Amino acid sequence: MKLGQMIARKTGKHGLSPHLSPELLYLDLLKGCLTRTIFPEETTYDPAIKQHVPFDPELRAEGRDWPAEAETMIGLRRLDNLQDCLIDVLERRIPGDLIETGVWRGGASIFMRAVLEVFDDATRTVWVADSFQGLPQPDTERYPADEGTFYWEHDELAVPLETVKANFTRYGLLDGQVRFLPGWFKDTLFTAPLERLAVLRLDGDMYESTMVALEALYPKVSPGGYVIIDDYKLARCRAAVDDFRAQHRILDELQRIDWTGVYWQRRS
Repeated sequence: MKLGQMIARKTGKHGLSPHLSPELLYLDLLKGCLTRTIFPEETTYDPAIKQHVPFDPELRAEGRDWPAEAETMIGLRRLDNLQDCLIDVLERRIPGDLIETGVWRGGASIFMRAVLEVFDDATRTVWVADSFQGLPQPDTERYPADEGTFYWEHDELAVPLETVKANFTRYGLLDGQVRFLPGWFKDTLFTAPLERLAVLRLDGDMYESTMVALEALYPKVSPGGYVIIDDYKLARCRAAVDDFRAQHRILDELQRIDWTGVYWQRRS
């Protein structure tokens, strides 16, 4: 089903007005559920002061907080971007699976599987790659840019595999089209049994996590597919992306999503 077919228009007393199809309404509802913007949490976690604070809907929509309960912290704008990229590759039949590297509670990966369901695509797999034990301690000998990182100290970022699977099940989206790659990226991504990717979404925060994912998976991104970077605002992540693009002479336009997310479409 094409996006144009998913948007119906009907005439009312005020003239033509757009009405989203049930499929797009479902995806909008799912985004609200995954972010908890439609039934807000009482509190959210502020990593700067390491304690819970009152819920702020604007911060949540922008993906600027660490939710107490929501399955994703990437906010609505980055989910919108993910939806646009997914619909585009499905409409244009860009070959390949979908993968997220660094999934936390699984929200963005769950959304990927939902889009496949909406478009009745049973040919692609959603790959869910994470250590499921938080971020690694920095390897400053190989990746000096990661010196001083503290993410591995945050227990809030360590979400067990069984919890992520349970979150998929909660939304009725855990099936054979979802495959998990548990372990550190350096140990799993280079040998992952996937051939081609239509969408590569990186959310690893650190230089090492970002660079390893790009080195292992970018060669598998099909022309016309998308590379999405969640944490470009973070200096270490940005350095890894910029270094990789320079090393491989990638000139595809880097486009901004919101205050931290960027993406590009692979042209060749």
